[in-house]
Amino acid sequence: MSILPVEKRTRQLTEKQQKFLDNLVTTNGNPKQAAELAGYSENYHQVLRSLKDEVLALAEDVLVQHAPRAAFKLIEVMDSDKPIAQANNKLQAAQTLLDRVGIAKTDTLNVNHQANNGIFIMPDKKEIIIEAERHEDIPD
Repeated sequence: MSILPVEKRTRQLTEKQQKFLDNLVTTNGNPKQAAELAGYSENYHQVLRSLKDEVLALAEDVLVQHAPRAAFKLIEVMDSDKPIAQANNKLQAAQTLLDRVGIAKTDTLNVNHQANNGIFIMPDKKEIIIEAERHEDIPD
């Protein structure tokens, strides 16, 4: 159960828009191909702009679906006694994916202060009024 509230998407999509989003997944994120398969004309940029929030939500869902795989890849590389081809690239990709879905390393700072003396509270400052007399500056 998630602690964070889940935002429900209430926007009604047309059949064509829904096809575009579905095809975006099947074409591995190729918006031009997805638009063609959904029946849009050449200008797929306008479709992307109009479905920006849905496309971002879709991308987030794809990352969340692959987060377990990234976690297991980190463990696999860590536990492996054999050399792994491009291990640094794989580790960096897995770490980036986990960071983007919210599983990030956390830095904590422990601040512990012990005071042996008590606290001294100063009274309010009173306004000081200085009556100025008029003096003439004498040049050197």
